[in-house]
Amino acid sequence: MTKDKKLEVIEKVKANGVRFIRLQFTDIMGVLKNVAIPVSQLDKALDGELMFDGSSISGFAEIEESDMYLVPDPDTFTVFPWRPSNGAVARLICDVYTPEPDKSPFNGDPRTNLKRLIKEAADMGFVMNAGPEGEFFLFLVDEKGQPILNTQDMAGYFDLAPVDLGEDARRDMVCTLEDMGFEIEASHHEVAPGQHEIDFKYGPADKIADDIQTYKLVVRTIAERHGLHASFMAKPIAGINGSGMHTHQSLFSPDGKNVFYDADKPHQLSDIARWYMGGIMKHARALTAITNPTVNSYKRLVPGYEAPVYIAWSEKNRSCLVRVPAKRGVSTRIEVRHPDPMCNPYLAMAVMLAAGLDGVKNQIEPPAPIDANIYHMSPADREKAGIASLPGSLLEAVAELEKDEVIKNALGPHIVSRFVAAKKAEWERYNMEVHPWEITEYMRSF
Repeated sequence: MTKDKKLEVIEKVKANGVRFIRLQFTDIMGVLKNVAIPVSQLDKALDGELMFDGSSISGFAEIEESDMYLVPDPDTFTVFPWRPSNGAVARLICDVYTPEPDKSPFNGDPRTNLKRLIKEAADMGFVMNAGPEGEFFLFLVDEKGQPILNTQDMAGYFDLAPVDLGEDARRDMVCTLEDMGFEIEASHHEVAPGQHEIDFKYGPADKIADDIQTYKLVVRTIAERHGLHASFMAKPIAGINGSGMHTHQSLFSPDGKNVFYDADKPHQLSDIARWYMGGIMKHARALTAITNPTVNSYKRLVPGYEAPVYIAWSEKNRSCLVRVPAKRGVSTRIEVRHPDPMCNPYLAMAVMLAAGLDGVKNQIEPPAPIDANIYHMSPADREKAGIASLPGSLLEAVAELEKDEVIKNALGPHIVSRFVAAKKAEWERYNMEVHPWEITEYMRSF
């Protein structure tokens, strides 16, 4: 950190009456972590001298190599708008470093890993921009403050108050995000009862990954203040739509030109755009382990609920994995529709970027677009059209990840080994449980 950046943070702390700083980072599973320090420790923190026990963080380090450093990124300083009575609280997002004598970026840190992929893109002359659409549910809570599976409303897509009972909470979320520097483009009720979406402006992939983690924190915090529980679970309720995190993405040149746009090409998509999309589709089954990282994620990826199941693309068809929105010029982009908001955003951005860059490097052509509703096609018709399916379970997705060298290299050996081990253990725990459906289905009959 430069001296000027350090002084800039210190001045902001003084100007806002900040008394505590949250130093935040994200573990391999995507869980946001933090340690709170008083401002008296700010100099030490800004110099990267604060240590923590890495062995207590999922997937980070063994007990014999546990000491790690938090190195704050000064550009992530922001003050939380909810001000406690004893002084303001701010946050800094940190990179994780290994201990001395080397004291270098930790290769198991998801944020550091994404920066590695961003540098690879930069070396090819590209900047990845991304724009996520993170959906969530608002649930009621019981007298103890614990969430229950009753949604706050029975509203539908784009409904408004008084049917949309979550409008006030959602408005407060938007205002809070704007106070923290977000540029909000839209917010609305989604298709399912109690389901909502807030969209913010696209930006560079590393900043957007930070923003996703902040967005989740704000949504949960404001929901709690309204006596509600916000959940980003992919499929909390059977029989209705689940929550996705459709991710719009494009490549720009360093001078700000959208290299996905070419007015003289079919669909006005450049060769780079087509090849990038071809890479996404080629590696889709493997990267699904990262973009859809839980057992529950695959309850969403089923036909009939607007979530993609099949590996295809179209300009209009929302049953496809990849959609190309209508806008062109600087807004030319692809929308990858299968990620869900349970994913680790740093890892999800990294694997999607790696898949797309592999397509560009190897000039991987996508198949012809599919404009028919794939859900209504027979298996024979899908096979004839060459339409493959996404994995049907977490275990199947992890197996695909283990076979895909491009996606494994995008994560690095440390993250791959820890992630795969954790997800196989998750699958084993799931298989050992007796679920309510089994009791209902079998108890009386056998």
